[in-house]
Amino acid sequence: MIKHTQLLKRSIFFYLILIAGVVPVIAQERKSLPFDVMFYNVENLFDCRDDSLHADEEFAPRGLRGWKYERYKNKLNQIAKVIAAAGEWDTPALIGMCEVENNTVLSDLLRNTPLRSEFYQSVTAEGNDVRGINCALIYRRDLFKYISHQEYVVRFSVKMKRTTRNLLHVSGELLSGDTLDVFVAHFPSRSAGQKQTEVLRCDVASLLRTKVDSICSIRANPQCIIMGDFNDSPSDKSMTSILQAQIPEPPFSPQVLYNLFAVKNPHQHNEGSHKFQGEWAQLDQIIVTGNLLSTENSLRAKRGKGEVLSFPFLLTRDDTHGGKRPFRTYHGYKYEGGFSDHLPIIARFSIYL
Repeated sequence: MIKHTQLLKRSIFFYLILIAGVVPVIAQERKSLPFDVMFYNVENLFDCRDDSLHADEEFAPRGLRGWKYERYKNKLNQIAKVIAAAGEWDTPALIGMCEVENNTVLSDLLRNTPLRSEFYQSVTAEGNDVRGINCALIYRRDLFKYISHQEYVVRFSVKMKRTTRNLLHVSGELLSGDTLDVFVAHFPSRSAGQKQTEVLRCDVASLLRTKVDSICSIRANPQCIIMGDFNDSPSDKSMTSILQAQIPEPPFSPQVLYNLFAVKNPHQHNEGSHKFQGEWAQLDQIIVTGNLLSTENSLRAKRGKGEVLSFPFLLTRDDTHGGKRPFRTYHGYKYEGGFSDHLPIIARFSIYL
């Protein structure tokens, strides 16, 4: 009887030791929430009014494209469909956009589509683009508390009359109490030739690098997300030499920029977010400071890379070059009723509280 009592006491003793070791571990577990970051070049999101200050006549009821309210409403609903489909469990926390005419179209998107039930607000830049298209950020108020925003005007290093979209910089507070700085960019196009316009994209990249360096110098834990249509691939000069966005490989340095769409061999797969003359290219990208790839940070990437959202409804048959192409609103001047000439991209994060 005594031996049984001693064994019972010993078992209870070891059980209490086990519980004592487990409870602190359980207490230290942190709650996490999804914090998806999406970018989408929505291709000519214009309202139906003719803006006398910009060359938007094509997208007016009597313009060449016959841009009437029914088509405008359809495009808004198409974009809302993409946003709703983008989240694995919930709608994205942040959505960067480009080719947005003004805050009115975003207000219509967030109030007159199924997105009205979400906690979205928006900020739109007001740049000097000839056509009047701008960058914008949509954010969920329950996950990102707006603090302030700024716009940065791009000054080209070569003499020219051409202007481009302003860089949009939005600062917000996360549920963890940390500050997140978000940049949305739309670099100059290659329409006059890739090499001929390279200097213009390098100028924008230089300005963007300067602004990121400034944040890194004043914040104790600088957390930056840069997203946009860069009109360059991750391996091009503007991205690697000027912006200095590296391939995301550990160890990660907190103040170094890492491109979530950069890979060692850019020709290892025939994928991308934009198709031109039969070739796919990864013009749309998301770039982060290294601390967002750290397992110790409160906001951290679930994976070390981003992904292109190539839902079947976003693609249609490419009769000219074969395969598939993005299902656009217009193909040339023919109305298709689709989405955009770009595919959206996303990076999935978690925020730990």
